[in-house]
Amino acid sequence: MHKIGFTILLLSLSNVFMTFAWYAHLKELSSKPWIVAALISWGVALFEYLLQVPANRIGYEVLSLGQLKILQEIIALTVFVPFAFFYMKEPLKLDYLWAGLCILGAAYFIFRSKWGVA
Repeated sequence: MHKIGFTILLLSLSNVFMTFAWYAHLKELSSKPWIVAALISWGVALFEYLLQVPANRIGYEVLSLGQLKILQEIIALTVFVPFAFFYMKEPLKLDYLWAGLCILGAAYFIFRSKWGVA
């Protein structure tokens, strides 16, 4: 698999774990002491790191650090919005669209030299 594609796959999977580690305790463990939620979240985050570290190492072979970061932010929003809507039952807001457009602008500026635009 192409290095960028493999990076995107690993970062996407790691982001699912990260999102659950960061936010699922708000729904599932709200009645538990914060330390219990923190320890369980830490356990979930381990899987995030087991995917994220190799993803960043592979991605850094073909992308700049800035490109890798913006790619991560695109993936984070792509994972977070369905999580918030389907899992946390939060309403969809236009703010997600505006945030996505801002990230799209960031992607343009950080990747334009790779696309031959700059």
